Amino acid sequence: MTEKEKAILVALKTGKQKRAQTEEYLTELEMLAATAGAETVISIIQERAKPDAAYYIGKGKAEEIAQLTELNEVSLVIFDDDLSPSQIRNLEKIINKKIIDRSGLILDIFAKHARTSEAKTQVELAQLQYTLSRLTRAWTHLSKQYGGIGTKGPGETQIETDRRIIRNRIARLKNILEKIERQQLTKSARRKSAFQISLVGYTNAGKSTLLNLLTSADVLAENKLFATLDSTTRLYGNSAGKEVLISDTVGFIRKLPPTLVASFRSTLNVVRQADLILHVVDLSNPAFEEHIKTVEKTLKELECDKKKTLLVFNKVDIVTDTNKLEIAQSTFPDAIFISAQRGINIQELRTTVDNIINSGKIEKEISLPNNKTKLISLIHDLAVVKEKKYLGNNILLKLEINPENFGKLEKLLKNV
Repeated sequence: MTEKEKAILVALKTGKQKRAQTEEYLTELEMLAATAGAETVISIIQERAKPDAAYYIGKGKAEEIAQLTELNEVSLVIFDDDLSPSQIRNLEKIINKKIIDRSGLILDIFAKHARTSEAKTQVELAQLQYTLSRLTRAWTHLSKQYGGIGTKGPGETQIETDRRIIRNRIARLKNILEKIERQQLTKSARRKSAFQISLVGYTNAGKSTLLNLLTSADVLAENKLFATLDSTTRLYGNSAGKEVLISDTVGFIRKLPPTLVASFRSTLNVVRQADLILHVVDLSNPAFEEHIKTVEKTLKELECDKKKTLLVFNKVDIVTDTNKLEIAQSTFPDAIFISAQRGINIQELRTTVDNIINSGKIEKEISLPNNKTKLISLIHDLAVVKEKKYLGNNILLKLEINPENFGKLEKLLKNV
């Protein structure tokens, strides 16, 4: 068994930010560190009006941390915010241990959890983009001096290469992902007749457990951050007998590195193509309201904030404060409150989802010439064709279509 690296965690409280909030961030950072394989020895909060340009936490505090690393045999110091290359260099000179920031830690976790070639490609791209912005001659000793967390994947070798080689590799990875994205768009076009549901939420909210419950799938569901990186799509089944697909994908988190959001574009396409988003929230987490805002912010970045969304509060079985549950029910009256682990209130969720699926559908009957094969194929992508009748040189189609696709259909039919 590999021995865990000992780590000191450091957060900075600035301005009007409450100390309790900084403590929450540190607790989450400890979970991230544990997921990466580190053992937290000490957590430190430094209070300053603003970050120090040279040392982030100030030179005096850096010297204090250096002493603590020696006394506690610590090899790793993790900062809860992103550091500039010069800040990392300056801190390393004083502390003389491996220094990584929040983005570097999250990228390392993603690298450990990537299983498919697509996920590995996406993570490598994000790592190289992160490394490129921090590449300096002063860093060439890192690959020799340090191993473990924060140095997995490209970090071990690419620091010693020049920017031109990294940029060439980045360009190649982008081409690979563009090809994957085109393939996925082709697949999704074939699926367009089906109603598509996407599960989103803060990491560890219980999305994979819910997917398993709703579809009898066998997706990995673990009580840890970022257990799922790849999107997984399963048949949901609907009381009206319609084809409904439901997809789970990577969890979101506050301060998610922008390079990761960009590189995971192909994986997150299932969210863009969804007819309904189920936003799963861990109600037992003290910071659940901030988690909601983080997910909503990420959905806005993906241009998905206008989609039909249903809030699903999970883990109600482990909420011991009944007052908290009552306040949440009052604040979010349209939300559904469940326990995916224990199957509590799942029937209400199914009924609500079925009602959304079966509402707003438009039934349309159109007649087209038989020779309009391309147009007929496009209609199959946009709508559910309930019935076909051949009448001489024409074909009569009875359709069921959602309002969004109905507008696209009307544009297609204008030229017929």
